Amino acid sequence: MIGAVALYVIAAGVMYAAQRRFMYFPDPVRTAPAAAGLRNVSEIIIPTVDGEKLIAWYGKARPGQPTLLYLHGNGGSLALRAETMHKYLQHGRGMLMLAYRGFSGSTGSPTEAANVADAELAYDMLVRDGVKPEDIILYGESLGSGVAIQVAKKKKVEGVILDAPYTSILELASAQFPWLPVGWLLKDRYESIKYIGDVHAPIFILHGEADDIVPVEMGRRLFAAANPPKEIKTIPGGGHVIHDGPSFDFVNGWIDRLRAGKVRAPD
Repeated sequence: MIGAVALYVIAAGVMYAAQRRFMYFPDPVRTAPAAAGLRNVSEIIIPTVDGEKLIAWYGKARPGQPTLLYLHGNGGSLALRAETMHKYLQHGRGMLMLAYRGFSGSTGSPTEAANVADAELAYDMLVRDGVKPEDIILYGESLGSGVAIQVAKKKKVEGVILDAPYTSILELASAQFPWLPVGWLLKDRYESIKYIGDVHAPIFILHGEADDIVPVEMGRRLFAAANPPKEIKTIPGGGHVIHDGPSFDFVNGWIDRLRAGKVRAPD
């Protein structure tokens, strides 16, 4: 019994110390946008107040079009999402795609506090570049959905797109590691279900019904907790973070309706 308890304590200690290695899976390789097929996209560097340097890809919007501040998921790189960026730019949308710390050449290590603060820096950079807050749409992909919700609490935006969003990382981790006291150990909780009621901008949620990473029920619960106007589109048989033709059309169509005034912000 003593040995089993000792092993449990050791395992819990290892999980606590290494927990961010289980949460973030950065690809640190820095790729130029042109090398990823994005010839009208610039790489920019955003300095942080604590001395880190963030890599971002920036393609400007055509006149009269919105700019998407894209906050990616917990793995991969900017290059992995190049085709997604290309699709939106083809339709005249602008996009600033931020690489979290440790991803795609950005320095430092990712944490919840850093990711949210850095996303706010990216937002501020867009405003300084002349993009009006009412022309900025936050796009949160998977992990990035929790970042987008927290940014939308503080910053004025035209709308918020949540792609495969979760209620909280705390809830996901508790389900994955039921043998651990996750509530005591977890540092980065991303408790979106607590924050989404503080978001007062139109929200669009996209979720695959066969998502085996973030259950679609989490997306539905977030939708229920969100303020109107809000829409949700679930895709039968769809997995986690789908960027194929049909899902792009759903999101892009919502942006068209948002811009046309057919998705009205609260008074």
